[in-house]
Amino acid sequence: MSNSSSITQFLLLPFTDTRELQLLHFGLFLGIYLAALLGNGLIITTIASDQHLHTPMYFFLLNLALLDLGTISTIVLKSMANSLWDTRVISYTGCATQLFLFVFLASAEFYLLAIMSYDRYVAICKPLHYGTLLGSRACVHMAAAAWATGFLYSLLHTANTFSLPLCKGNALGQFFCEIPQILKLSCSHSYLRELELHVFSAYFLGGCFVFIVVSYVQILRAVLRIPSEQGRHKAFSTCLPYLAVVSLFVSTAIFANLKPPSISSPSLDLVVSVLYSVVPPAVNPLIYSMRNQELKESIRKVMTVLFSKTVMK
Repeated sequence: MSNSSSITQFLLLPFTDTRELQLLHFGLFLGIYLAALLGNGLIITTIASDQHLHTPMYFFLLNLALLDLGTISTIVLKSMANSLWDTRVISYTGCATQLFLFVFLASAEFYLLAIMSYDRYVAICKPLHYGTLLGSRACVHMAAAAWATGFLYSLLHTANTFSLPLCKGNALGQFFCEIPQILKLSCSHSYLRELELHVFSAYFLGGCFVFIVVSYVQILRAVLRIPSEQGRHKAFSTCLPYLAVVSLFVSTAIFANLKPPSISSPSLDLVVSVLYSVVPPAVNPLIYSMRNQELKESIRKVMTVLFSKTVMK
C-alpha cells in the first residue's frame, strides 16, 4: 500500500478535458480575478488614502478586502495556470501550501465577520460607548486576533491532515486542495483524528455564527425602535452589506460541506466550490459599495485622481 511519503504530487479535478473549454475557463477565471483585484484594490487604496474613512468600520473592511484578495489569489491563479497549460498536477508541497493559505484566509475572514457584526452592534445599540469600546488600539487587537486565530486554526488542520497516511491514490475530486478531498485518500481509520478536530472546529465556528446572528437580531430590534424613517434607513444601509456578505459566505460554505450525498456529483461539486471560494471575494466590493454613499464618493475621488495622473503622463 502506498502512503503519503511516496506521493510527490496530486491530480486536481479539471473543469473540462476539451481544449477550447479549458481556454474558456481560463478567460472566465481571469475576468473574475481581475474584477476582484480591481474592486478590492480600490477599497484598500480608498480607505488607506482617505482620512475620513479612518474609522473602525472601514478599518475592518480594509482587512476584509485583503483577506478576499488573498483567498481568490490562492485558488484561482493555480486553476488558471492548469487550464492554460493543460495539466492537472499540483506538487505535494504546493497542495499543502494552498490548503494552508485557503483555510487560514477563509477562517480569518469568518472571525473578522464576527468582529464586524460586533462593530455594527456597538455603533447602533451602544453609540455612546462606541469610542470607548472600539478605540484604535482595540480595533488593531481585534483584527490581529482574527488573523492570528486563522493562522493557528489553519496550521493545526494542515499539519494534522498531511500527517495522515494516504492509501487511495493521489487524485482529488476538487479543482483545488481541500481537506475533505484529502481525507478521502487517507487510510480507513486514520482520518478519525482529523474528524474529531473537525467536530471541535464546528463548535468553535458555530459559536462565531451564533454570535453574528444574535448581534444582528439585537441590531434589527434597535433599528426598528428608531423613530425617524431617515435614521432607520441610514442604519439599515450600513448593516445590509455586512448581512449580505455573511449570508453569501456562510450559506455557500454550509451547502458545500453539508449537502446530501444523493445530490452530489463532480459537476455540482465544482459549481458549489466556485460559489463559496471564488464568487464571494469578487462580489464583496460591489456589495459594500452599492449602498454606502460615503464609500462610493471616496472611490470616485480616488478613480478621478488616478485617471487624471494617467492622462497627464
